[in-house]
Amino acid sequence: MSIDGAADAVRPDLSADYFTLFEQPRAFAIDEGALASHYRALQGATHPDRFASAGAAERRWSVQASSFVNDAYRTLRHPLRRAVYLLSLAGISTDEETDTAMDPMFLMQQMELREALESVPVAGDPSAALEAIERDLAGARAATAERFGALSDAGDWSGARDVVRRWQFLDKLGREADELGARLDDD
Repeated sequence: MSIDGAADAVRPDLSADYFTLFEQPRAFAIDEGALASHYRALQGATHPDRFASAGAAERRWSVQASSFVNDAYRTLRHPLRRAVYLLSLAGISTDEETDTAMDPMFLMQQMELREALESVPVAGDPSAALEAIERDLAGARAATAERFGALSDAGDWSGARDVVRRWQFLDKLGREADELGARLDDD
């Protein structure tokens, strides 16, 4: 499928993987500009408003296609979701809920970060303490994303899976830091 600017010519294959849908290589590194451009073209071609006067089958297809395009875009646009999706395409599950085996050193680091996060409200300067944690988390997430990219490019899916599981921990801590920041701002 080619996006040539004519929305009428675009009819996405709803059985395609997300990378194929957006004409991206099946790799962690993507062209975000091309992704956004393809998204706009696909969204324009599939948006339910374009099918308001069409038959019931076409309207249903439009809703499904638009939803598929939105899900695909959100997945590819978000690096961690893209990494998990790449793993799924390789037949690898992260088993977040059932697989609790992790590197003890990494678990210790997570405990230390969690304790630091819990101590922010009682710190002398809570905002500065939270900013320091957020900087550490941002650096750790960036390094983790880079490591995932290298492992997935090399086809080391087992190693890439371990990195994603660590990344999920870091992402969760990042969300908790954001929530704490919002609570501190409200006080």
